[in-house]
Amino acid sequence: MSPKQRVLFICTANSARSLMAEALMREMAGDRYQVFSAGMEPSQADMRALRALKGAGMSTDGLRSKSLGDVLDEPFDIVITLCNKATLECQSVQGTHQTLAWDFEDPVTRSGLRPFETTLNELSERLQMFLLIQGKPFRARQHSLTPLAFFKNLAEDTRLRALLLIHSQQELCVCELTEALQESQPKISRHLAQLRNSGLLQDRRNSQWVFYSINPNVPDWCLSVLDETLAANADWVEEDTERLLAMGDRPERTEQCCPTDSKASQNTTQEMH
Repeated sequence: MSPKQRVLFICTANSARSLMAEALMREMAGDRYQVFSAGMEPSQADMRALRALKGAGMSTDGLRSKSLGDVLDEPFDIVITLCNKATLECQSVQGTHQTLAWDFEDPVTRSGLRPFETTLNELSERLQMFLLIQGKPFRARQHSLTPLAFFKNLAEDTRLRALLLIHSQQELCVCELTEALQESQPKISRHLAQLRNSGLLQDRRNSQWVFYSINPNVPDWCLSVLDETLAANADWVEEDTERLLAMGDRPERTEQCCPTDSKASQNTTQEMH
């Protein structure tokens, strides 16, 4: 068996972003990677970050803020900085084969609702793409969809509209939902990530497009709620549906999506290599 590659995540305080990345990477690919995190100015683990991890069903055992010197006992195969400050201040870790510079907004100062959960979802998306590019299979996160989790996901306008449209159309990609809901691509992507992480949606990749559909493991009672909501409130999503249908059939829609999606895919790939 090949030895595990050593991966190090670095941010400023090692209190939130890098700790969440460490926990995510261990869950997704802990069988293939030894995962560590450290900070340029270590403080202590932010309890809000730990709560976000626990809320997503992940272990927080052993997560603590550490300085870079605490983890440099052996060379690292991959070092990933998670903020511009760490990228600028961090000296190259000796012996590192690959260094990646990512930049995620600090959830401590981030505006909006549930900033730590939002950052966790963004890290999850980036790590899944990273593992795909690395060619390393990863374990899909297992979800337990409780009534509370289900109705929390429905209690937001954009997520509910997106979910109802996907349910009615079988599957949709990000650009289709962006046009139908008249929202920005980053906002749609964040909500889709939350719906997928909760277990309500699944995705499939086809060339440069990612299509989202209802997870086949969703309980029947959840599907009944969506069916009855659509049947009783068709007028509520009527304008959204009309904008979607105005894009034409799927081949015409993908032609409209192609330039944006292809460019985004190229940028992501170039950033990670």
